[in-house]
Amino acid sequence: MPTLNKIRTALLGDTRTVLPGERRPDRGDPALRRLRTSLTLFFALDGFLFAGWVVRIPAIKEQTGASAGALGLALLGVSAGAVATMVLTGRLCRRFGSHLMTVVAGVLMSAGIALPPLTHSATALGLVLLVFGTAYGGINVAMNSAAVDLVAALRRPVMPSFHAAFSLGGMLGAGLGGLVAGHLSPTRHLLLLTLVGLAVTAAAGRTLLAHPEPRPERPATAPAADGGGPRRGNRTVALFGVIALCTAYGEGALADWGALHLQQDLGVHAGVAAAGYSVFALAMTLGRLSGTFLLERLGQTTALVAGGAAAAGGMLLGALAPTVWAALAGFAVTGLGLANIFPVAVGRAGELGGPGGVAAASTFGYGGMLLGPPVIGLLADASSLPVALTTVAGLAAVAAAIAYATRRTVSGPR
Repeated sequence: MPTLNKIRTALLGDTRTVLPGERRPDRGDPALRRLRTSLTLFFALDGFLFAGWVVRIPAIKEQTGASAGALGLALLGVSAGAVATMVLTGRLCRRFGSHLMTVVAGVLMSAGIALPPLTHSATALGLVLLVFGTAYGGINVAMNSAAVDLVAALRRPVMPSFHAAFSLGGMLGAGLGGLVAGHLSPTRHLLLLTLVGLAVTAAAGRTLLAHPEPRPERPATAPAADGGGPRRGNRTVALFGVIALCTAYGEGALADWGALHLQQDLGVHAGVAAAGYSVFALAMTLGRLSGTFLLERLGQTTALVAGGAAAAGGMLLGALAPTVWAALAGFAVTGLGLANIFPVAVGRAGELGGPGGVAAASTFGYGGMLLGPPVIGLLADASSLPVALTTVAGLAAVAAAIAYATRRTVSGPR
């Protein structure tokens, strides 16, 4: 039985094996199903609220009278607050539990989204966005930590489904925001999002608080499968953080520069150019919806390597293609390739390091999202935008190489 479990571990990328005599958790357990539904709602809420805020940035800029440069500095408050709070949230999750911290962060994020329309200067906007970013970073670490434990209890690689809910929530939030932008002021719109957020947090949070967190056995030898000890385990968590960084770098780069590349380098009009990121985001969502199916059949390592390779090839096509349709096809392949790398990397880091591992990988990831747009801009000034965008392909290839190199470190020999 131990040998069969090791074979299953190597093929599916699951770091936990069922010990002799251990009862396998029931995937049909109603409590686990309720927890999964509640966590899915929190992931969707996170994307919904964040997208709802993003679509009102132009109106907030006009309200505050901020210049483009001042607005850019104010918007850094979201990222700075998120990165600064992630490690702290990991520690709070270990002390108070990830379920409680998810609910608390959900309340803070829902309340914080109503603050930006109340500001009338770039400085005040930056300060309230620091608060909003703190809640945003906190909920991402807390709910991912809760998801890691639930995935282990279910013994199914369902982490991509949670991130698919985030993507779907973002698409819904952006679409709804676009519809109401001409009818509701930013103050009323974001206050409405606060009420929705608090209602969803109350409904989904009640389930989280009513059920104890799954406590699956964590093999003490998992981080040290090659005999490297705890320090080796910490280095492996950092490597999965680098994989998350490579993915987030690509997301940030395409969000900020994809449309400009289509318009500036391929000469399409603004409407078609705007579709570039939509194609990428839709492909990523579809990839995450099919993530569990792929992980169960390919295993985590194979999925990471194949995803990184596909993203590298897709981005080379998207950046260097001479026609807009080929570039859009490249963006779609890139989205499919990157779709499951971040959720799997965060999940593996959480398996090895618990909430601290999730916090570390998430911090790396947000660092990559911060790093991508300015690096692309500097490289575009030095050479050209298409050449600069090929760095997305390079980092995707790096993610694939790291995933392949760490396959035995985490899963152990077959």
